[in-house]
Amino acid sequence: MNIKRCSWVGKDPIYQEYHDKVWGRPVTDPKELFAKLCLDGQQAGLSWITILKKQQNYEAAFHHFEPNKIVLMEDDDVERLMLDKGIVRNRLKIKSIINNAHAYLKMQQEGILFDDFIWSFVDHKVIKNHWKNASEVPNSTPESDLMAKALKKKGFSFVGTTICYAFMQAVGLVNDHTTNCHCYQQE
Repeated sequence: MNIKRCSWVGKDPIYQEYHDKVWGRPVTDPKELFAKLCLDGQQAGLSWITILKKQQNYEAAFHHFEPNKIVLMEDDDVERLMLDKGIVRNRLKIKSIINNAHAYLKMQQEGILFDDFIWSFVDHKVIKNHWKNASEVPNSTPESDLMAKALKKKGFSFVGTTICYAFMQAVGLVNDHTTNCHCYQQE
């Protein structure tokens, strides 16, 4: 049986499983949203499959994206991670995860629920697009522009509008499965 998927998926079984079971599925857990935002930031300038294949290493390196533990990481932890071949060894990207944990916890201290904040950019409803092919899918939208600006204002880094749109797609704020994809109708 030939399963139709979005054209970006390719033949890699890891990518196919991610597409079929994770990408575009609505996520409401705040810590899962935080982890995904951090991972999407690591993708900047790289392909998503690079980060996807390193995801378990990132989880181990960053305390399974537990913000309360990440904020305790110091310069010696950054230096250690710069030697970790299991993650992208970019100092700014490593520091961005620590920085983002601080921003996340600050929002929490201000009484702002991260999941509510993230979903507010789509009025708490999935935007279901109707793209026939991948060339129609934008790299950013007015919603991702607003999200990027708001996250930066809250102190987050590696959250430009393109990263925010990829994040919105991944966590199901938007359904960007193409109309010929077997996942399109499931959403």
